[in-house]
Amino acid sequence: MSPTILSGNILALIILFLFSSSLASAQNPASGPKVPENVLFETGIEYAKPPGADPLHLNMARPKKSEGPLPAILCIHGGGFRAGKREGYDGLCIKLASEGFVAVTMTYRLAPKHKFPAAVEDSKAAVRWLRANATKYGIDPNRIGVTGGSAGGHLAQFLGVTADVRSFEGDGGNPDQSSKVNCVVNVYGPSDFTKSYGKSVDAAEVLPLFLGGNLQTALPAHLRSSPLYWVTPNAAPTLCIHGTEDKYVAHEQAVWIVDRMKAAGVNADLLTLEGAGHGFKGENAQKADKALLDFFRKHLQTTKP
Repeated sequence: MSPTILSGNILALIILFLFSSSLASAQNPASGPKVPENVLFETGIEYAKPPGADPLHLNMARPKKSEGPLPAILCIHGGGFRAGKREGYDGLCIKLASEGFVAVTMTYRLAPKHKFPAAVEDSKAAVRWLRANATKYGIDPNRIGVTGGSAGGHLAQFLGVTADVRSFEGDGGNPDQSSKVNCVVNVYGPSDFTKSYGKSVDAAEVLPLFLGGNLQTALPAHLRSSPLYWVTPNAAPTLCIHGTEDKYVAHEQAVWIVDRMKAAGVNADLLTLEGAGHGFKGENAQKADKALLDFFRKHLQTTKP
């Protein structure tokens, strides 16, 4: 066989291999969540454009078929306010959509480039966006919940206690809409940053990046950014889910805010997972997932489509 024919055959095999690989990747993508037939999943939807920053995006999952507008749930990723991606909650959003919710997961500005309250402002902008686009996406603007884990739990909790605090709204768009949420599921998110040092393995590293200093140099920021000090009787009903062996956010952080809410007459509860750390596995993860779904069903009054 001549070298020319051999080279041609090899080239043909290479092209066939590349084509087959591309086809397989298209049919079975290496990354990205599995989306059931009854769910619509969209990525990269712009929801805000903060001044001097890049546009912010969200991913959305919603039922393909539904009767009437549906409640919506905002899912906020963790990562110590300095890392993490919205895609980490794609799976939860798809699960919630299969249960009759519209669910979104958002990108927000991260420390140390963007310090508090940038992430809070972005969270509020996402809620306002949901209301501004309620008709387009079949959302009931009067039934919006929020959840998040760790730093995302803090941001979710902050939304629940600062609905009427104008100074946290920011300039992310849709200023005519409310950023109020109807209920919160806070998954091992901190409530009092002034008591995080010495109780968290990374507070001394994370908090100065987010708040611009430590307790000695930035005490006002620690107080202002702590949901515990914003609790009023108008706070949103809240479920905290926290493990007793959490080394990053102490379990007592959940106890404090639930007790403060109950004292203010707010509907609040704590699911304590004995022996669980920061991030749930196995039976603890199942308990947490069930509690989250049951809570949103109860407070957003939805039914499975």
